[in-house]
Amino acid sequence: VQLQASGGGPVQTGGSLRLACAASGRTISDVTVGWFRQAPGKEREFVAAIRYNGDSTKYADSVKGRFTISRDNAKNTMFLQMNNLKPADTAVYYCAAYAVPRTSLIWSDGASGYGSWGQGTQVTVSS
Repeated sequence: VQLQASGGGPVQTGGSLRLACAASGRTISDVTVGWFRQAPGKEREFVAAIRYNGDSTKYADSVKGRFTISRDNAKNTMFLQMNNLKPADTAVYYCAAYAVPRTSLIWSDGASGYGSWGQGTQVTVSS
């Protein structure tokens, strides 16, 4: 599956952005999908994941209450609504699709379970 992320850009502290990730090549309706981010000089870190049927989500502590992950399986697309953005949220954001279908979210915060990755979209939050 090919993933194309979009929606990044510059924003001021406290602002909002909505990232989208469109999948092509095969459906992602049967797999967990997630968002990761990588800031300059840092390792890639987990942000959020949503189960294949949308019935459960998982978030990094740093974004809980501010970010919301969602998906539209009919459109083969996933989203990340980011509110109350902070300079610490500045990073390249990557969408990813799990390699194995119909899994729980237990291991979804680990990058190794994801078989497909998007190219990344830059989010820059200024103070």
